[in-house]
Amino acid sequence: MTDSVTPGDLADENRRQVLYWRLLARLFSPDEQPTLESASMAVVDDLDLPAALLDPAVSVDTVVQRFPALAAELRGLLAPADDAHAADDGPDRAAPADAAGRHRPGPAEVRRAALVSKLLLNVFGTGSGPVSAGQLARWQSDAGWFEQALGAEPGELRRQGTGLGGTLAGLEGGLVRRMHLREVLADPVLASRLTPSMSLIEQLLRDKANLSGVALANARALIRRFVDEVAEVLRTQVEQTSVGTIDRSVPPKRVFRNLDLDRTIWQNLTNWSPEDERLYVDRLYYRQTARRTTPSRLIVVVDQSGSMVDSMVNCTILASIFAGLPKVDVHLIAYDTRALDLTPWVHDPFEVLLRTNLGGGNDGPVAMALARPKIVEPRNTVLVWISDFYEFDRSQPLFDGIEAVHRSGVRFIPVGSVSSSGQQSVNPWFRQRFKDLGTPVISGHIRKLVFELKSFLT
Repeated sequence: MTDSVTPGDLADENRRQVLYWRLLARLFSPDEQPTLESASMAVVDDLDLPAALLDPAVSVDTVVQRFPALAAELRGLLAPADDAHAADDGPDRAAPADAAGRHRPGPAEVRRAALVSKLLLNVFGTGSGPVSAGQLARWQSDAGWFEQALGAEPGELRRQGTGLGGTLAGLEGGLVRRMHLREVLADPVLASRLTPSMSLIEQLLRDKANLSGVALANARALIRRFVDEVAEVLRTQVEQTSVGTIDRSVPPKRVFRNLDLDRTIWQNLTNWSPEDERLYVDRLYYRQTARRTTPSRLIVVVDQSGSMVDSMVNCTILASIFAGLPKVDVHLIAYDTRALDLTPWVHDPFEVLLRTNLGGGNDGPVAMALARPKIVEPRNTVLVWISDFYEFDRSQPLFDGIEAVHRSGVRFIPVGSVSSSGQQSVNPWFRQRFKDLGTPVISGHIRKLVFELKSFLT
């Protein structure tokens, strides 16, 4: 005997549709639809859920503070069904089907629709007009709950920047641009509500010349905080990347911690005395632990034009991390229509960023003229060039310079971007020529560049 659709099933389906229709209406128009609002309120009330779920002016944090039990329901709410988060969501996670195999929503799905609607409306219903520091902070918190619903950590998807994370980062950037940032920074209370993000840091770097006094001090504090947070992530990636191969030409250090006990026993088995029941050892064996290292010079050239802000931030931090490795001599050059040698501050990415001027065009040959004198031993040098390679009619001169450097023995690594997402837009003319040269443009996540550098420098 097969199940049939009951009036209760139809009621659940209708209630769920009411919530989603109300969501769509509010996303595309700020005006309330009285019928949908009253019907949605009745649904939420029947589910014993707080009416605050329907109010976009109330943050998710506020709802969770008042009703702590909802926190567990929100985490993993939108994660795939086979995700670890979904395993503990109870038997109503997946609704049954009718006799024809059609999805049949139950009360749990209606409840889920109410919670999902809250997240989507608070995150994607950003409206228009000026944005205050409090509104930005509330949106960032709501976006963090949305990321947790997807099974990620707060801020994780925005840092990755791909797919939905890119959409979230774009929304955040729009909110930052609508905020009167100078006035906010001038007020310590308002500035304390800001959470540093790539979008916010970009605006701070662009506007820093117009800031002074308290506003400049608050901007510097936000930039420093963001730099420290990103540095911690990148430093972990550098430490986790595999290092150089064992150098067999270096004799092992004869210390106890390097003693290879298994090999020592195996090689001395011929000295076993049955009478004494003892193994006499006439030679000890030690593990070789020395890694193959070469005193190396790393020259990083970064395009600081407006489209490359992610690269500028990430690259200066990455360069400072590698500058802390033994036997690595790091140089840093930033350029647009002019080139600037930032090597004296390479150990402090915060100071580097304060000395950059985002914007302008691209004049690669100017940067190459500054980089080439730094190449002393070509085969012990790696040149990382980060740019979209859209030049001011000087593409051929730049490529000729790069080709000459590569032919001399320098390890040349062209990078389209060093953003957390790995998204990039590279001049097709350069992309093809780098490929023909045997040095294809690195694409993908920043971890790829970390691996390339670590394998060369250690």
